[in-house]
Amino acid sequence: MYAVIKTGGKQYRVAVGDVVRVEKLAAEAGASVNLGEVLMVADDAGVRVGTPTLAGSAVTATVKAHGRGDKIRIFKLRRRKHYRKTTGHRQDYTELEITAIK
Repeated sequence: MYAVIKTGGKQYRVAVGDVVRVEKLAAEAGASVNLGEVLMVADDAGVRVGTPTLAGSAVTATVKAHGRGDKIRIFKLRRRKHYRKTTGHRQDYTELEITAIK
């Protein structure tokens, strides 16, 4: 059994026991989170697709940790114009362990 959920503007295919990194959520480590935007559920009975979401479906997850991703370097250059600019970015994330698909 698996589900496709939407959180943080991205879609993830999850199953019970999976650990996924999603955009940062406002929840403490160890807390339970209910992800309500379920786009699709596949199980023994078949595949159910929402329009756009499935009513009455939810995915429950436990927050394992919060963290920051690897640094991404951004380098801008205008050739022959004496312009160089280097910046960086680190995205915050929340690590979730999927506990149930309803």
